[in-house]
Amino acid sequence: MARDRQATMKGAGSGLHVGARLADLEVSRAWLVDPFAGREGPGEIVVREGRIAGVTWHAGAAARGVDASGVVVAPGFTDLHAHFREPGFEDAETVATGLAAAAHGGYTRVCAMPNTAPAVDGAAPVGLVRAAGASSGSPVALDIIGAVSAGRAGERLAALGEMADAGVVGFSDDGAPVKGAVLLGHALRYAGMLGRPIVEHAEETALTSGAEANEGLVATVLGLRGWPAAAEEAVVARDLAILADVVRDVPGARLHLTHLSTAGALDLVRRAKAAGLPVTCDVTPHHLALSDEWIAGARRWAWEALDDSGAARDPWTDAALVAEPYDPDLRVNPPLRDPLDAAAVRAALRDGTADAVATDHAPHTLVDKEVEFGLAANGISGIETALGTLLAAVDAGELTLAGALQALTSGPARVLGAWAGRPVSGGFAVGAAADLVIFDRSDPWTVTEATLLSKGKNTPLAGRALPGRVLLTVAGGHVAFADLD
Repeated sequence: MARDRQATMKGAGSGLHVGARLADLEVSRAWLVDPFAGREGPGEIVVREGRIAGVTWHAGAAARGVDASGVVVAPGFTDLHAHFREPGFEDAETVATGLAAAAHGGYTRVCAMPNTAPAVDGAAPVGLVRAAGASSGSPVALDIIGAVSAGRAGERLAALGEMADAGVVGFSDDGAPVKGAVLLGHALRYAGMLGRPIVEHAEETALTSGAEANEGLVATVLGLRGWPAAAEEAVVARDLAILADVVRDVPGARLHLTHLSTAGALDLVRRAKAAGLPVTCDVTPHHLALSDEWIAGARRWAWEALDDSGAARDPWTDAALVAEPYDPDLRVNPPLRDPLDAAAVRAALRDGTADAVATDHAPHTLVDKEVEFGLAANGISGIETALGTLLAAVDAGELTLAGALQALTSGPARVLGAWAGRPVSGGFAVGAAADLVIFDRSDPWTVTEATLLSKGKNTPLAGRALPGRVLLTVAGGHVAFADLD
């Protein structure tokens, strides 16, 4: 830990190894942030036999010299959207490597998406994923999202009831939208009766066929085919209209819109929430912190691409282009948008329109990524860099530390609790199994192939120093990741 180890950890020596139950851990003179209780400040936390034995909040002389710029203790993070590729694409990621990467990123619970081979569209593939999680040895909790349609083909509903009995927390055809309004209506009704949400990837594919990058100046100058914001916003509007009809007959119907990226789509959700519709949404770290100018060679954060009036700067006249263009690691779905959309994503987090930050962790092999930009597979390996990306936004004054951590902890936990029909719990409740992440804001780490535990090394942040090195992740009372040297 930097800053002369402002915080101290007793019991955090060589006896702490992954998979071991925490016997004695005392963290003192740290900055505690508990978004579940809406509280932060200097204090200490004690863990005994894997359970939180005590939490003390300090003030006055006991708090002197302790602030939020050093070692921070927070509840473990929850990711509502990650791709672990197993079964079928184990060369890109396995459940075991994905869970290891999650722990390195501070995550203690992850929802795995169903676009595998075979697709997770019945009890048998659910069992395969669950078995892979159990055999991994990781204490990080693994929740599973099943497919909406059989084989994710968009023709008929998958075995939703069978998967609900097997314990899935929701249904999604992610990688593609639910195909057709009729199928979506049936899915919302059936899933609502099962007490599960539909997790929707909002993309009108008729508008995105052959598209490569966000429709706008960057795509035009680089000769890339444009991906319009309307492709996202049209599906969001359609889905919300269908949801409004369905909830009249099935009050339990719920819709979650994932990885929203445009100002227009987020405003539609904002208005739907104000009208009382049961809709939630998440945004990604890359859509709030990066913009499409990165494809041209810029490497400044999205907030740095805005001038004092809030208008987007021109990267070609602003000396922002410092890297080679067309980095295939920047090809994602939905695409990186312009700096104004990225600002709208951050605003949606600040005002509560966006319920959570979800990583959309999408590891790929070199074969699928190191190709011409327009042919590259979509996705960023992002579960290990999410915290650092959000902390960069905090350092820039775009988010508060409490707000950023809420988006990684209590926000997604409340969404997941609603999905799974279980009460929301978490934070620093004495007596509860410890789900904690300890990181040092004063100690940056550099993103390299060697520092990433995921098989997927496809990140545009390679070579960049990010704030907030994770020192320890404790999931369910067990050490999931430790780097205390």
